[in-house]
Amino acid sequence: MTETALPPLVSLADAMSAELQPDPDPPQATQGEANASYAELYRDDVVECGVWEVTPGVFPSSKDGVGEHMHILAGSATITGDDGVSVELSPGVTWVAPDGWRGTWDVRETIRKVYVIWRTG
Repeated sequence: MTETALPPLVSLADAMSAELQPDPDPPQATQGEANASYAELYRDDVVECGVWEVTPGVFPSSKDGVGEHMHILAGSATITGDDGVSVELSPGVTWVAPDGWRGTWDVRETIRKVYVIWRTG
C-alpha cells in the first residue's frame, strides 16, 4: 500500500503583517478604486487559503463553483447579497459566502481578511 504524502503545514504568526502582492484578478470597482492584494498560504485541487486586502470602493462579487469562509482582521464594509441581506464587516466578524452567492461589497475602510475558498464542482 502506497501512502500519499501530506503537504507541509503552513504557519503565519501575524496575518496583519503578511507581505501582500497585487491581486491578478482585482475587483471591478463601480465606485472608488478597490485595489486588492493577497498572500496565498496554501492551494491544492480543492482548497485555497490566504490573506486578502482591498481598499475602499464598491464592486460586485459572486461565488460560482466555490464557497468562501472569511474572517475580518481590519477595516469596515457592508456586503449586500442580491437577495437584499446585508452583513456588516468589521474586525472579528466571520462570514460564509456559499456557492452561487452574488452581491456587492461597499468597502469604507481598507478590509484585510483571512480566507478559505473551496471548490464545489
